[in-house]
Amino acid sequence: MYQYIIRPFLFLFPPETAHRIAAGFLKISNIFPLSLITSSLFREKKPKSYSCMGLNFPSRLGMAAGFDKDAELYQGLFNFGFGFVEIGTVTPKAQPGNDKPRLFRLPLDSALINRMGFNNHGVKNAVENLRQRNKNNIIGGNIGKNKVTPNEEAHKDYEICFEQLFDHVDYFTVNVSSPNTPGLRALQDKEPLKKLLSGLQELNNKHLIPKPILLKIAPDLTNEQLDEVVEIIQETNIEGVITCNTTIDRSGLTSSSDVVEQIGSGGLSGDPLKKRALELVTYLSKKSNGSFTIIGVGGISGPKDAIDMIEAGADLIQVYTGFIYGGPQMVSKINKAIDLHAN
Repeated sequence: MYQYIIRPFLFLFPPETAHRIAAGFLKISNIFPLSLITSSLFREKKPKSYSCMGLNFPSRLGMAAGFDKDAELYQGLFNFGFGFVEIGTVTPKAQPGNDKPRLFRLPLDSALINRMGFNNHGVKNAVENLRQRNKNNIIGGNIGKNKVTPNEEAHKDYEICFEQLFDHVDYFTVNVSSPNTPGLRALQDKEPLKKLLSGLQELNNKHLIPKPILLKIAPDLTNEQLDEVVEIIQETNIEGVITCNTTIDRSGLTSSSDVVEQIGSGGLSGDPLKKRALELVTYLSKKSNGSFTIIGVGGISGPKDAIDMIEAGADLIQVYTGFIYGGPQMVSKINKAIDLHAN
């Protein structure tokens, strides 16, 4: 039904408009008794849970950051069978993001290009939206810096978001890898990254029960940079890594070069990212000897992609673009495949 009716309808609209329509449906579907109907249709009846980072995940499949920027849609996503939802990226102050249009489809590649620019209503708004959350559901908080904040002061933005979200999320993701905030990726350099993560870990350890902290990295890093990431994770003792964010690479696309050039800058996600995401998970898993948590994301659009990512070394997996193209049925198919793979 999704691929033949709902997706063609949504794709009649610009991507951001389609997202708002889908968001409206998710909110409505969470109202009783529609929530029961949605759960019965899409959620696997008895998925196998998975323990990771000191948390018990109902399934290993999560929604990546970017879909629920302001913590408004998470309950509807749980009704579809996601084992966890990562909200954000959240910044200290509300910001509109980059100028529109800023989200584009590449249907021939089952891909998206976005240059959203951390558009969100600010961390205080996210906190208010999380007050009603079911504590049995696992929610991650993806945090970033405001566009106007210089990199020298970036650590303060991350610390503000960390402290304000601490009581409302189960783990944190430090986003320094989006290509859509000027200068942000410079924070992936060894010294500023180590300073940022060390500061957050220091705050974390002041709490009675610290929360897991993950680093989200770009797919465009070299092996030398990946080695530094492994070293920093081990030195700062954060929980692990999410690999990977969107890419600035445009090689190997089926879509015409004219279409791609007309779209312009932004991060590419979806099927074209699959090969690189698997390479990163494999490399980091081997380099670290499995010493930290890896969440694999990028190009997962069905059961085989999910199993490939887990076999490469991912503890958990996330989707976003694959959900846009595959719809809710994809969630239950992946969950069933993961359960069968575990047997």
